[in-house]
Amino acid sequence: MSQALIIVAPGFEELEAITVIDLLRRAGVDVTVAGLEQGPVTAARQTVIQPDTTLDAIDAQTTFDLIVLPGGLPGADNLRDSPAVIRLLTEQVAAGRRVAAICAAPKVLARAGLIAGKRITHFPGALTDQETASATVTGAAVETDGLITTSRGPGTAMDFALSLIEQLEGPARREDVEQSMVR
Repeated sequence: MSQALIIVAPGFEELEAITVIDLLRRAGVDVTVAGLEQGPVTAARQTVIQPDTTLDAIDAQTTFDLIVLPGGLPGADNLRDSPAVIRLLTEQVAAGRRVAAICAAPKVLARAGLIAGKRITHFPGALTDQETASATVTGAAVETDGLITTSRGPGTAMDFALSLIEQLEGPARREDVEQSMVR
């Protein structure tokens, strides 16, 4: 069974986090939701969720096949400004494991130095020209380049999640999940 970590920070985008959590769990992926701090996390539109754990409480020996960063503001900025998140992302990619970011969250990947030479996509205007200078911004709904998957925003959250399912569990599992939702 694949394992995924979804990190939520105050001001995260609800659709992007909940859609990914829900669809990955439907696919049988073991999903852990971690907050930056103890307690409930309030999203951009005041939805409150209770993470499973905090980022600091995750055992250093635990490995995840995928780390997902929802966007939203100021959620993506809060993730970008967390040294623990940046360290975790760089270690994840150095170990040959996947990371994914949607909407404004690719700015976190940029801060971690993970988008250089990569094809990426993001919410229009969320990243500066300086942040994307070393990347190719495609504008696609979902873009995967090696271990890095990015997506544009709330409207692409389902496509993003289905892409992640296919990467982790294969095309047949993606198709099963997509058909079961009568999409």
